[in-house]
Amino acid sequence: MPKATLLPEEVRLAELRQLTFGGENAEAYWSFDGKQLSFQAKRGEMGCDRIFRMTVDPVAETQVSSGQGATTCAHFLPGDQELIFASTHLGGEACPPKPDRSMGYVWALYDSYDVFKSRADGSGLTRLTEAPGYDAEGTVCAKDGSIIFTSVRDGDLELYRMDRDGSNVRRLTHAPGYDGGAFFNADCSKIVWRASRPRSDKELQDYQGLLARGLVRPSKLELYVANADGSEAKQITWLNAASFAPFFHPNGKRILFSTNYGDPKGREFDIWAVNIDGSNLERITHAPGFDGFPMFSPDGQWLVFSSNRATAPGQGDTNIFLARWVESAKPSAALPETAADRTAKDVAFLAAPEREGRGIGTPGLEAAGAYVETRFKELGLKPAGDQGSFRQAFPVTTSVRSGPKTQVKLGGALLPSESYTVLGFSGQGAAQGQLVLAGYGIVEPSLKVDDYAKRDVKGKIVVVRRFVPDTATFSETEKQRRYGDLRYKAWTARERGAKALVIVDWPEQPSPPVKDWQMPSEAALPGSFSEGAGDVGIPVVVVKRAALEPHMSKLTGGKRLDASVEVQLEFEKSQAFNVAGMLEAGEGKLPGTIVIGAHYDHLGYGGRDSLAPDKQEPHVGADDNASGVAALLEIARQLAENRAGLKRDVLFLAFSGEEAGVLGSSFFTRQRGDAGMKQIAAMLNLDMVGRLRGNKLSVLGAESAAEWIPLISAACEKARVECASSGDGYGPSDHSPFYAAGVPVLHFFTGAHSDYHKPSDTAEGVNVAGLAQVASIVSTIAQGLGTQSALTYRQVPSPTPRGDLRSFNASLGTVPDYAGLPNGQKGMLLAGVRPGGAADVAGLRRGDVLIRLGKHVIGGVEDLMYVLNASKPGETITAVVLREGKELKLDVTFQESKRPR
Repeated sequence: MPKATLLPEEVRLAELRQLTFGGENAEAYWSFDGKQLSFQAKRGEMGCDRIFRMTVDPVAETQVSSGQGATTCAHFLPGDQELIFASTHLGGEACPPKPDRSMGYVWALYDSYDVFKSRADGSGLTRLTEAPGYDAEGTVCAKDGSIIFTSVRDGDLELYRMDRDGSNVRRLTHAPGYDGGAFFNADCSKIVWRASRPRSDKELQDYQGLLARGLVRPSKLELYVANADGSEAKQITWLNAASFAPFFHPNGKRILFSTNYGDPKGREFDIWAVNIDGSNLERITHAPGFDGFPMFSPDGQWLVFSSNRATAPGQGDTNIFLARWVESAKPSAALPETAADRTAKDVAFLAAPEREGRGIGTPGLEAAGAYVETRFKELGLKPAGDQGSFRQAFPVTTSVRSGPKTQVKLGGALLPSESYTVLGFSGQGAAQGQLVLAGYGIVEPSLKVDDYAKRDVKGKIVVVRRFVPDTATFSETEKQRRYGDLRYKAWTARERGAKALVIVDWPEQPSPPVKDWQMPSEAALPGSFSEGAGDVGIPVVVVKRAALEPHMSKLTGGKRLDASVEVQLEFEKSQAFNVAGMLEAGEGKLPGTIVIGAHYDHLGYGGRDSLAPDKQEPHVGADDNASGVAALLEIARQLAENRAGLKRDVLFLAFSGEEAGVLGSSFFTRQRGDAGMKQIAAMLNLDMVGRLRGNKLSVLGAESAAEWIPLISAACEKARVECASSGDGYGPSDHSPFYAAGVPVLHFFTGAHSDYHKPSDTAEGVNVAGLAQVASIVSTIAQGLGTQSALTYRQVPSPTPRGDLRSFNASLGTVPDYAGLPNGQKGMLLAGVRPGGAADVAGLRRGDVLIRLGKHVIGGVEDLMYVLNASKPGETITAVVLREGKELKLDVTFQESKRPR
């Protein structure tokens, strides 16, 4: 028999040892102390596999299974005194019949397989699974001994988890197709497994037909990673090959597995490695034939695997080998860079903490924009910004500070400037009058709360407490955010006639009073710009407790106390910029430009829109929306490489200011004007495309053109991704201004998650393999638009319009232009109205400036939000708009609004 050796290319392995000699030996798995291996073998006259265990130093074997039936997948339980394995012996002592290979290469799924537990010597055999049908492929969690296994008990091949005694069985996977061969990572927080996902009806029928006969065809298996409970499942390979036996690298960030990827005949299997996000694919073994079933020793120093590298010609033996793992080795021949690798690099740069969360006005945002600009140049795009550059600049407010005229007097005493702060949305001017305490400043009939009841605040200065009461009524985070919002408190005070608002962190004592009650620590004063800019209509200041403490007894006792507040604000503006690059079509160009866009800004260090408001640290926004920008760059690369087949010019736009209200995209559409927008054939938007889970992609806006569905279906089928297509072209992202301007749009989205708008939305959470598939889909759609003479723009009516963001009660059906009006002009500019919505029925239209709804002044988007929250469907009021410089009154009847997702 030839001596087992390592090839020069196998630089990750050293000190190779052959542990078995002859027969078929495979699936060797370490004991938890790293001294033994369990494995299965068929030798000599054995008709099917039996379970063995062996000590590694010195090598000594012991048969564990009885020799009756077929056995597979043996694994030690923690403590190494017991093993689990699957066996068919209850179905008969003989080996079950071999599968019918006339149907091609198939695996048998014997319905007599069950999972058993025994002592290490094979005694004390205990049955752990009793459900009818196939139960096998069990492996074990190192922490608690729980077992993950594959079963057909619910009619499909799915993953299940049970306690080490077979109790508490719970299902982990739910998609049609084969799920099996799963392993835990070291701390049992993650699992990895192989899976097939039939795409077409024909594939599904073939799979189900074989399954009904106890067979499965393993020719196309991909790898998935998920949380240990099966949630957040992510496909991490799209190799279109038979990939199986995945096992976590000791660092938990990488996976070794077996695959015939790269062999056109599908017979050459080797061990490969890939990151858990699908990047950095690397070939580990290179010997002809089969190398597979890799498993690291508990200390991560040794790799055990199965191979027929030392087999004499014609024998077909497979043996177990042991090699020392060389982590520091560099691959002898690097594989070509993949789309997953490229997107991983782009996400890593954009979502690095050094980018400061890419907030408006930060050097980090400037650096991110410069990075995109450089990448556009490298990809061969032509400048499409201002004056022959890649940048399209637009002004944004980056900070607000108190001016020299600002002052606050309480009871005639001038407060030092450090004892209060002026909010950026404060109105400017002076107000004098009596102070009136109005609780927390909350009015909400549905909660039976009205802090202004029996209080006359008209013409007075209102004092309200910060945050919300510490009661069960406001225990939900959403209510705390909504009713603790400082702008909401200011709007409520203004609507009731207050001349100014003073806010203080002074919690009420619990009711009934608590002896020895102490107030919690005072929160820091908010930054002037932390709550955003905009004129709420009255001066608003937040004061420290110490400043109000000498006067609090008068306020709570109903005694008169006068105050004066004067606010002057100084606004600092800077130039934000979109990055614009053009890829010109090849020969036979069709009219109409395709716009592909993604926003590269995020929340900076948090602020009002953060869902972790207590954390003043970079909100790095890896999914939102470094992922979209990375996909944008990959699409540009793919289309540039296939430019000859591109039939329409493609304008790539990386937008800034999206998080501040789609400022960059609104500026772009406004600058183009109606005539220029008619030259745009379609807009494809990528926003939050980095968390592809369950291999499912949402394609929103599919109803904005009649021709979208077949283009989407073909692209998704080609990429082997399940796409859900629906919806009109409105929504809280950069496609909305385009749709409002008459352009068919699509918005690609991989779904919400718990890290949204939090510092935890980091690059580690991005599935770059899935991101690469999304980029492929968009590239295919862009090329497919060359087969269309034109798209048919559709205005989609809806009985429950959702054009007004964050409105939960009544809906007007307007689409705000979040960039707002120039020169501080008050009112809300309409980017569009939803067909069939209240505004459309009343006669409002794109370009109108809404300045009043009933008795409510509308100074901006926020005012509209508060009015809608306080209104009811079916209520009719008068809307006042400015149209071509003239006031126009229109009666509108609110419709019902659903809570936005």
